[in-house]
Parts: sequence; C-alpha cells; structure tokens
Amino acid sequence: MSIKVLCITSQCDRPESETFVGLHNEGIDLEVIAHPDGINNPVISEGGVPICLHDIRKRIDLKSIRLIRDKLRENRYDILHCFNNKALSNALIAAIGIPVKIIAYRGIVGNVSFFDPKSWLTYLNPRVNKVICVADAIRQFFIKMNFLGFKLNENKFITIHKGHKVAWYQNPYENLTKFNIPEESFTVGCIANIRPRKGIQFLIESAKFLPSDIPIHFLLIGNMESSKLLKQISDSPLSTQFHLTGFRKDAAEIVGGCDVSVLPALKREGLPKVVIESMAYGVPAIVTDSGGSPELIEQNKSGIIIPPGDAKAIANGIMSLYNDRDKCRKMGEEAIKRIENDFNNQKTVEKTLKVYRDLTE
Repeated sequence: MSIKVLCITSQCDRPESETFVGLHNEGIDLEVIAHPDGINNPVISEGGVPICLHDIRKRIDLKSIRLIRDKLRENRYDILHCFNNKALSNALIAAIGIPVKIIAYRGIVGNVSFFDPKSWLTYLNPRVNKVICVADAIRQFFIKMNFLGFKLNENKFITIHKGHKVAWYQNPYENLTKFNIPEESFTVGCIANIRPRKGIQFLIESAKFLPSDIPIHFLLIGNMESSKLLKQISDSPLSTQFHLTGFRKDAAEIVGGCDVSVLPALKREGLPKVVIESMAYGVPAIVTDSGGSPELIEQNKSGIIIPPGDAKAIANGIMSLYNDRDKCRKMGEEAIKRIENDFNNQKTVEKTLKVYRDLTE
C-alpha cells in the first residue's frame, strides 16, 4: 500500500514544490495545503499533486485546525509533514487523538528554547516524530541543546538539504547597465533584505579596503534602504559604485549576471537559497562561516568561506577573484557541479522518501 502524506506549507518556493511532485512520482499518495497566492502552486497542480488552497493566518487558527482535522479523519493519512511554524502548531492540535506521524521542517538555526512555550507547541513537542533540518548546522543546534543534563533525542533530527536543479537557472542578466553599472565592470552581487544578522554593513565596509581606481561595483538586491545603511554607503570611498535595486522578483537572474556574490551573514543562516542560486548560475560565492552556508562551499574550489563580521576578509575574497579571472571562472564552473552533484532535487526526494518509509514500517 502507498504511503499517504498531507503536506502543509504556505507560499512555497520552487524546490519545495518540485519535491512534492517528485515524491508523488515515486508513488507517495500526497496532498498539499498551500497559500492561495503561492506563485509555485501551478508547479504542484500541474505535477499531478492534489492541492488545497488555504491561508493559515496564525499559530492557533481554529479554521485551519478544523480543516486539517477533517482531512485527517476523512483520508487516514500516515504522515503529516509541516513546513513552517504556523503549519506545525495547528497540525499538532488538529492531530490530537489521531494516529498519524508528524514531521516538522526547520530552515534556520536557533530561535528554539526549552524556556519558550512556543517551542513546545512546535519543534520540542513530543508528538513530533522527526525534524527535517535543511542544514546540518540546524541539526547540530538541536542536539547540542542542554538544560541541566537534559538533551533532545538526536535520532529525532535529520539533515536533508533542500535540492535544486541547475536547469532552473538558465536566464542570467547579460547586461547590468540598466542598474547604472558601467560595461566591463567587475560586479559584486548581494541578495538580502535588511536585517542585522545579514551583515550587509560589513559588505559596505569592505569597500574601504579596495583600491579606489579599479572598476568594482556592488549591486545590492532586495529591501536594503534603511537610513543607516544609506548613510554608510554615502560615506564610503566607493559610494558611487554601490547600486540598489530594491525588491526584485528576478533577483536570481540579476545575481546570475554578476561576477561574484557575497552573503555576509553573521548568524542563524539555514541553507541560503540566494547562495545556491548564485552557484547554479556559475557565479562563485563568498560566504561567512555562519549556519549552513559553509556546507554549500568547497573552500577555494566552488567558493570562498570567511569569518563572520570581517570586512577585510570580504575585500580580500573579492580582490582574489578580481585579480585572477581564470580562477573566478573555474570556481564558477565548480559551483555549478557542486549544486548539480550534491544539492540536486532528486537527492532531496530520495532522502525524504526514506524518512517516510522508516516512519511507516
């Protein structure tokens, strides 16, 4: 008999949507509850996966609890697979008294504590059978949690990297002049929204360690227009070489047209999609040793790993690639191979399928 799974998500990204389709193609009897506005909903439905459109509005949402509970009773699912906090907290309530295995997905490091009641309504809840961690750094965070000798069962936590397909990334920007970047410039791209933990200030600070007479330009993609950040840019010796795009739906294609990408995060990274997108486009990435970022990179082969909060190290990484374009090109080629061979979507499907089978044996 096939395994019956109800997946609960929100506005899922393409890798998640393709994983649902891949599991369906492997014979899993799977249904998805997803947000009505999800841009990847067609990927799910066109892949033959039944999809129920519903917006889970809060951590305890009575309408959502009724919907999930009715589906559990009607369809006798073997597994509930929850992809965010609201999905998990509502599913745990809906599943009271119903014999179903529950899997949680965790995408960032930290923000779970023995002293936080919300954590016991989600990842620390004893009804959760498995927590699939998108990076090993997340798994390590859970198994290192300790209060007076009390630790979590490490077998409950498993690492499954969220896989992509290089074929999804074939349309890079061929010309960045529309962002006022001069032709023949060496462009450093960064995709992020302004948050303290993203460390954008250190990328901006890195400009002061660069020669002022070389054509290196910074393209900041995302919502980064804070007054503090804009002042830091205006005070930079390379202020005219910073360009902000604002939020862009085509951020991956834009960074695909850059020479190098940088994610200067300080903490709590999961497995950054922006780094994977860069690598899939053959753009070498400079990342900090933060969360799951270094799991993506083979040091000095498919990218560069630096310490968090080190502006000079960012500058050194940029200069090493600017001064050696052959190295930059080869590193980009290795980045593509890295995603293709080690972070592909089929591996995600196969590893998730094994978790399903292990839970239902």
